Amino acid sequence: MNLDNDFQVIGLGLIGFGYWGPNLARNFSQQENCQLVAICDKEDICLENAHRQYPQAHITKDFDKILSNPQIDAVLIATPVSSHYALTMAALRAGKDVLVEKPLASNIKEGTEMVEEASRLERILAVDHTFLYTSSVRKIKELLSNGVLGDLIYLDSVRVNLGLFQSDINVVFDLAPHDISIATYLSDQDPEFIQAVGMCYGTNNIESVAYSHFEYASGLISHSHLSWLSPVKIRKTLVAGTKKMIVYDDMEPSEKIKIFDKGIVAAEAQLDSRSKLDIENERVAKIGYRTGDMVAPKLAISEALEVEAKHFLDCICTRKEPVSNGEFGLRILRQIECCHLSIKQNGERIRLDDIL
Repeated sequence: MNLDNDFQVIGLGLIGFGYWGPNLARNFSQQENCQLVAICDKEDICLENAHRQYPQAHITKDFDKILSNPQIDAVLIATPVSSHYALTMAALRAGKDVLVEKPLASNIKEGTEMVEEASRLERILAVDHTFLYTSSVRKIKELLSNGVLGDLIYLDSVRVNLGLFQSDINVVFDLAPHDISIATYLSDQDPEFIQAVGMCYGTNNIESVAYSHFEYASGLISHSHLSWLSPVKIRKTLVAGTKKMIVYDDMEPSEKIKIFDKGIVAAEAQLDSRSKLDIENERVAKIGYRTGDMVAPKLAISEALEVEAKHFLDCICTRKEPVSNGEFGLRILRQIECCHLSIKQNGERIRLDDIL
């Protein structure tokens, strides 16, 4: 790392300046302990845009110049999923720390090798699961950790819009990493079983609509609806706990989280000589409903990518593991691949441990 009066300035190289790269460039370039040294892309139009916005950065089509530049301490990779493995492995072996766009890789084999290589070389490997750094998700995690919501019962998410259709990945690889990463982060669990169904429309053998179901050993269940074929854009998640419930609507401009003091109160029937039907009828009769206040907590006003940028740079300086490190990214990738396999097997219920 470059030193200036004991102040660490981290040099960054950005690979990919198409859809997501400019967002990474903007947020990282605003950090005081960071310098965007170089930007690499294969497309002339992307390089022109990069030069116009960041004239101080070296603009190149040659990835090897990023790897060989001693001023670059870390590499940000915002390229198609199919390229993640080769670019990340090359950067790690060149001694660079890496932040790679989600998902980690195209398959478990590649992802596993990336994580193992980062560990062997003692490099930081982070995956850009941006939603973990939103004030909304962090607040829900805080409420769960403090016992405000009670135990998780279920999560139900909808992530739909019209496009953007991808040519190399289906809607599961494109959108599911968000909801799966949120569910994994909030519950700190991986599911035991996964089922998914999908439909190909408008693309050749690439699913544009998918429904995924997740079952956990704790009894928690989770459901996700994903689509590139919706007339409206929806980003909504229900988080149900035994004490309180949350509606998280990422499209809301201000009240993104609403906490509902609602639920059921069930009195267990005592086992005695009565028939099971009588006991069940009594059980149903004793179910009551609790309806309390709705609260929309104040959330920190900060862009998730800015929070993630600060966190990644801090991890580079301290050598601590990022929240969304390679191991976490691999957990998400296994679940994505399990969904994909279930779709190809017409909705077969698959044990996650069978995905190697």
